[in-house]
Amino acid sequence: MTTPEAPLFDRRMLEALVCPLTQTTLSYDSEKHELISKRARLAFPIRDGIPVMLIDEARELD
Repeated sequence: MTTPEAPLFDRRMLEALVCPLTQTTLSYDSEKHELISKRARLAFPIRDGIPVMLIDEARELD
């Protein structure tokens, strides 16, 4: 029995995406499936292979 997998995030998108708050580069957390803005201390979710780059949808990092 196979389970459907979530679409993979294309890491080449990291070259084009920046944090909407700080305009700095992002890193990819493959375990949590998020894009991380270290400067803003925010984690942006990736849903169905699409990064959600809305500040209201981001998770604050500890």
